[in-house]
Amino acid sequence: MTAEARSVDVPAETTPGGQYVGTDGIARPLWAYRSPEEFDYYELEWGRQIITESGVLERICLESFQSGLSWSTVLKKRRAFREVFFLFDATRIVAMDKSARDAALADERLIRNRLKQESVVHNAHATIALRDDPQLQKLPVDSPAREILGGVSDRVAPGLPVLVWSFVPESHVRPTCVDEIQKTSPESVAMAKELKRRGFSFVGSTTCYALMQAIGMVNDRVVEG
Repeated sequence: MTAEARSVDVPAETTPGGQYVGTDGIARPLWAYRSPEEFDYYELEWGRQIITESGVLERICLESFQSGLSWSTVLKKRRAFREVFFLFDATRIVAMDKSARDAALADERLIRNRLKQESVVHNAHATIALRDDPQLQKLPVDSPAREILGGVSDRVAPGLPVLVWSFVPESHVRPTCVDEIQKTSPESVAMAKELKRRGFSFVGSTTCYALMQAIGMVNDRVVEG
């Protein structure tokens, strides 16, 4: 990736599908040009498959923090989040005592919203509770997720990752323009309901659909022409 391609100046050239063509000739959605962090996230992470417990928990927490804020704000604070919350290791998060949680709330590098920070700890507890669920040890043999994941299907971590990946839709048509990109889906509605039932917080249907996009459960990169 060239320095020119990484420019976050919004290009003037657009496509029929509503994307913006960078100096490297590649079309991307507008949000990818809003900051260097968002550009890198779109290029290197968004839509790539995440099947580890800490990886899925991190995306749930980051998507939750975005509520009411820009994604750029969240990404700029991501390194600090990873430091303070132990790379989103659920076992270490739940071991944080009151002084550690108070320090996190006072940390100016983080998003200092008490409810959202408390939800990280809350969701870590919920994550641990899923680890030994006999129904969540591996993906069912007939799961649509297996077609997407291919050879790594049996490497999906037990518990939270298996639960989340169980909501892969039977089929998904890639959008041909940005206006076709969904905000929710029947699967994200069902996922949100189940996560809440399992004790998770800040997990609405829109957040869950963003999670599905982020970790590669659905491919919403626009395919044009």
